[in-house]
Parts: sequence; C-alpha cells; structure tokens
Amino acid sequence: MRPRRLAKRRRFLVCLLVSATIVGIGSVEAGNASAASFGRFYVSGCGMPTTPVDMWTRWGNYKTVIALDGLRATGDKSGWRHETRIQRIADSGVNVIQPVGGLASFYTDWEAASPGNKVKYRYRWTCRLKTIINELDARGLAVGPRGKYAMMGISMGGNAAMIFGAYHRKRISHIFSMSGFLNPSAPTMREAVRLALIDAGMAAGVGPFSADAMWGPPWHNRWIANDSVAQLDRMRGMRIRVGAASGVWGKYNTDAIGSIKGTPLEVISLAQTRTFEIAAAITGVRITTDYPAVGTHQWGYWQDMVLEAKRSGWFRD
Repeated sequence: MRPRRLAKRRRFLVCLLVSATIVGIGSVEAGNASAASFGRFYVSGCGMPTTPVDMWTRWGNYKTVIALDGLRATGDKSGWRHETRIQRIADSGVNVIQPVGGLASFYTDWEAASPGNKVKYRYRWTCRLKTIINELDARGLAVGPRGKYAMMGISMGGNAAMIFGAYHRKRISHIFSMSGFLNPSAPTMREAVRLALIDAGMAAGVGPFSADAMWGPPWHNRWIANDSVAQLDRMRGMRIRVGAASGVWGKYNTDAIGSIKGTPLEVISLAQTRTFEIAAAITGVRITTDYPAVGTHQWGYWQDMVLEAKRSGWFRD
C-alpha cells in the first residue's frame, strides 16, 4: 500500500475512533442525567447523638419526601433502604430523604429519658426533624411551587408523619400514613403502645422504653395532642393520604413468623385508618386512601403503596 493512501486510512481510523468515543461519552452523560444521585449527611443538636440522613435527589424533581421508619428502626440505615427500593422514584420526580434511627421513638419529643433503658438521653425527634428540614432547605431541596415537603411513614412513623405535618404546615404540604396507628388515645391503644415500646426496647437489647417517658401517663393531654384523629382539623387543606391493607396474606408473605406477627398489627392499623377516614368525612376534610385487598404489616406492601401514590400523581402540588 502506498504511504499516502496508508496515511489517509490512518487519519480516517483516528477520526472514526474519536467520533465513537465522543458518541459514547455523550450516551453515558445522557444516561446519568436522568439518574438520581445518592448522598448522606449528618445532623446534630437537640440533645441527641448525630443522626445520619440518606438522600436520593435529581435536579428538576418536583417534590421531596421525607420517609419515616417503623418501631424497630436501626442505627445503620432506614428500614426503607433495608427492605425496599422506593428511592427509585427519585429518578422520575420525587427526591427521597430517609432519616436513620428513631427506635421506638414515635418521632416525637419525649417528656424525659426512659428509665431503666440504655438510651440515656431524651428523645427529641420533633426537634431533629426540624433540623433535618433546615439542612434540606440549605441544599435547595424545598422544590415545587409551594416550597414545602411531603412526609410519609409506616406503622409508628405513619402517625408521626401526620402529627408532624399537622403542627408544621408552613413546611409540610403532603402527609401520608401507611398502616399507621392514627388514634393512639383510643380505648386499649395506650396500653398497646406501652407494650410495644417495652417489646421494641427489649428486642433491640437496650431495655424497655416507657410510654410515660414519651407522652406522660395515660391521662396526660399529650396523648390527645399526638392523636391524628383528634388533631384532624389541623390538617385541613393539606394533601392527606392514608392506607392500610386487609391482613390477608399475599406475595410478600414469605416469612411465616413475620407474617403471623404482622397480620393482627395490620388489622388494628386498618381499623384505626378507617376511623380516621370516617372522622375526615364527618368533618369535611378531604383525603385520599389506599386499601389493598391483600397485605399485612410488611415492607413489600408499603413499597407498593408508595409506588401507587407516585403513579396516581399524589406527590404533585
């Protein structure tokens, strides 16, 4: 082959390689542009140890939701991250924020540290959630036309999300309870909460938590102040969503022991959620609901509830 022709072929191959590289880079960037990024930050103060907060965010998303954990929250990452993939909704519109921790806390400010427990500080989770929101503000995550956040939670976190939203309407526009216990001051519920706090602390190896240390003795007015049914009028005008399943086993009931434990919990939360729905209808407060025909007190069903809320457009202002 002649030198001149060989040089032309070499230049052609180089140009082809460069073009392919540029196209390849462009394809990678286009793919990454639609994918949410993951990060973790830490907040302190409120008289509590530092709390990690995991977040999945994407530029251009229209809402940010704070997801609260259940009664047996762990200190390494949220149950949402342990057990679900709800963070994928950050790829298509909704930033996901997951505070870590809160074992048996009900995400509330307690009256005192729980006696006989290895947790020697007083839970102040209302304070901590406000601190987290301030940090999210600083990161520009108060997206949407109203500049407010959505808050959702399961079980213990369901009522907590509703109550925090009710008292912090200037920062929260959407509240969503999944299998929440929304009427904790109802007959027998104070005793049930007391037993649940004892059991959660013992199972975690830190000793029993005291319901009296949380909201005071059963006759204390803080039980009413933290009851979503009793505080329903404070939520008027907010985007409210509640859901609970039937207690019937389905595709996520692969663990027999967990399913047996979860069935009565779901039946109770369904009754409490229906009570909230009826109270909302009587008082003229608009809500949306999700009552799957199949499901127990387990993460797979809660993930489906979040995805259904997203699909229905509930997170939009």
